[in-house]
Amino acid sequence: MAICNQRTIVITGAGGGLGRAYALAFAAEGANIVVNDIRLDAAQAVADEVQAAGGKAIANSGDITSMAGAQSILDAALAAFGSVHVLVNNAGVLRDRMFLSLSEEDWDMVMRVHLRGHFCMASVFGRHWRDQKKAGQAVDARIINTSSGAGLQGSIGQSNYAAAKAGIAGLTLVQAAELARYGITVNSLAPAARTSMTEGAMPDLVKKPESGFDAWDPLNVASIVVWLGSPLSAHVTGRCFEAKGGEISVADGWHTGSIRDKGARWQPAELTAVVDELIAQGPAPQKVYGT
Repeated sequence: MAICNQRTIVITGAGGGLGRAYALAFAAEGANIVVNDIRLDAAQAVADEVQAAGGKAIANSGDITSMAGAQSILDAALAAFGSVHVLVNNAGVLRDRMFLSLSEEDWDMVMRVHLRGHFCMASVFGRHWRDQKKAGQAVDARIINTSSGAGLQGSIGQSNYAAAKAGIAGLTLVQAAELARYGITVNSLAPAARTSMTEGAMPDLVKKPESGFDAWDPLNVASIVVWLGSPLSAHVTGRCFEAKGGEISVADGWHTGSIRDKGARWQPAELTAVVDELIAQGPAPQKVYGT
């Protein structure tokens, strides 16, 4: 039986790459799809693809970076399908530069699309579900955010992107804690797949193989996203998943490490040995991508 039957899914940045894969995979599991993309023609092409396969979908080009735009996307979903159950915050943009070469515009664009976009969409949709819950309606809602390996461990030449994606991972933790009372789970995903962004950044690595399993196919990542959007995942919230090919894992975030307590104020000169010991006792961090 389809695990998302009659659930309505809003996917941002769904005109290609991962978003398109999510749309097709959700539709295959019985969901209604709102294909949102700033490029309306790309969104319509994916919606047409879903419909040609027997699914239900509409195209939408609402602006995710404003509250008014987010509200228009929610309104379109409700007008088309009567209800909405899942928000997949997938839209993204790159402005890669070494840190000292970044302009204000490079920084602000990435923060606007990623962090502000996640905020506006989740705020509008979360308030809708909260109002439903307060009105006595059953709510089984999902917010699926998009982080990145760059946000979890850093990436050379992507300080703006890494900072935004790390912020999304942190945002997910707070949203999960605050929204659980309203029947909303919030998880994030750090996907690795062939998209326009990864093809531009590392074309040889993500190239489709001539034969065998295509580990970089976006449809591989779609499986965990569809599961997270289904009723089966109601017990999971506040987690960050990593997915690539046939691999899946739950990321292990920041934890308080070993503690040395002097019981009094440390003198600065004392701390060299203390810090060295604490670092030696803890696990080594993963290397920053590109180092």
